[in-house]
Parts: sequence; C-alpha cells; structure tokens
Amino acid sequence: MTANLTTLGSGFSLNLWNDLVSMWHYGFMQHAFEAGTIVAVIAGMIGYFVVIRRLSFAAHALSHAGFSGAAGAVLLGLNPLVGLLAFTTAGGLAMASLGRRAANRDVQIGTVLAFMLGLGVLFISLYKGYATEAYSLLFGEILGISSTNIVLTMAAGLVSLLGVLLLYRRLLFTSLDEDVAEAKGISITGINVAFLLLVALATSIAVQIVGVLLIFALMVTPAAIAQRLTHRPLEGVAVSVLIALLATWIGLFVAFYVPYPVSFFIVSSVFLLYLIVRLLQSRSSRA
Repeated sequence: MTANLTTLGSGFSLNLWNDLVSMWHYGFMQHAFEAGTIVAVIAGMIGYFVVIRRLSFAAHALSHAGFSGAAGAVLLGLNPLVGLLAFTTAGGLAMASLGRRAANRDVQIGTVLAFMLGLGVLFISLYKGYATEAYSLLFGEILGISSTNIVLTMAAGLVSLLGVLLLYRRLLFTSLDEDVAEAKGISITGINVAFLLLVALATSIAVQIVGVLLIFALMVTPAAIAQRLTHRPLEGVAVSVLIALLATWIGLFVAFYVPYPVSFFIVSSVFLLYLIVRLLQSRSSRA
C-alpha cells in the first residue's frame, strides 16, 4: 500500500493545503485518519497513566501477547483482531492478578509474556499457510483499515474513554500512593485489574496503527514527554493526547507522499520530540 501512495500522490507542493485536499480524495486515507484519530486519543490518554503507574513494560508485553492471540485466531480461521483482543484481555487479567504491587510487578509481567510468546510460537508452527494477516499486525496496517474496523475501533475507544472517566480519581490516587489509597478503602487489586483491562483494549486498537513492535510510540512516548512538560494530571493527559494526535496526523500526511511506512514517521515524530524536550530541559538545568 505504501508503495502505491507515491503513484497516487505526486509529491509535496508549495501549497500544503492543496496537498491535504488531494489526499482526502481517497477513501482509504479518510479511513486511516478516522481510525488514527480515535487511536491517538485513547493511546495518549491511557498512556499517561501507564507512565505514572510504571507499567510501560506491561503495555509492551500485552502487545506481544496480542500477536500470539492473532496467530491463534488465524489458526482457527477467525479474524486476527478477535484473537488479539482475547489474548491482551487474558494477559491483562493475569498480570493484574499476579502482580498486585508495583515493586514486584515486572517479574509477573515477564512470566506472563514468556508463556504467551510460547503459545504464539506454537500457533505459528501449527499453521500450514502464511499468516499474512497476523504478521501485518507487527508493523500496523492503518492504510488498509476497513469501515467495519473503524466502527469497532470507535466502539472500543468509547469504552476506554468511559472507563477512564469512571476510574479517574481512584486511578490517579492509586497511581500516586498505593498505600494511602488502600488505607482509604480503595481496592488496589480491583483498580489494577480494571486499568490493565483498559490498557489491553487500548493496545488492541493501537496495534492497527503502529503495530506490535512499535507500540511504545503511541502508548508511552507522548505520555513521557507530557510528564516532562507539566506536573498537573489533567494537563498531562491533554498534552499526551495532543502529541499522539499530531504524530499520527503528520505520519499519515507524509506517508501519502513519501514511499515509506506510516509507522516509521509516527515513531520518528514522537522520538524526535522527546529528544528535543530532553535536550532543552538539560540545557535549562545547566544554565
């Protein structure tokens, strides 16, 4: 699909507005922007809590567990997204149940990840054909997303948004101080389970954009930048969402005219911004 974009778009002109209008003539680009916008908002919002709760490894692990689920779904003749969501959900439940405290959570996450990757290897070895649909999830397939998948992405995004709104205060409280939150009567295990299920859902829909191997681009890096720019939670969430949106839109726009993968431009955008913020803050602190 990316190779064909060069044929469709004749390259950048001096009038970027005309470039944008020209790009919007194609239905697959409209679908890509619709899905990308939904995913960027959800990934940026949930990613902020992923960072402050020190669950970056969990988001990474769930994306790989999702690939194993996609491979299993292909083996059974099902839609890979069904297996992706099933395995990320199961992985999130297992991680939350085994790793109650942040201090010892990495060991449990690694254990669950190793088991699910083992299942993925088994599924792929049992499948006699070439699992194109499953492998496409490694690097994302936003330019081939269908209208049906956009509806599913929208539904998953609304569920994620509602979940964060309902859990916001308790989620923030337990993120900052688990011991005090528990003393106030908040169930740490319950919050962990609910939040990791939201992470699993967000990971499942974000995989369509940047793929399993690059999930950090939208789930972690924008939030890490936001955490350095502001210490207020609501502002941090807003900045994280804004960065994820801009990176996704820029990546889609550039990829229409340049014959390279969309995920590369999205990842490069947020990575370069992270480096710039780090550099500016380092110079400021030295001054």
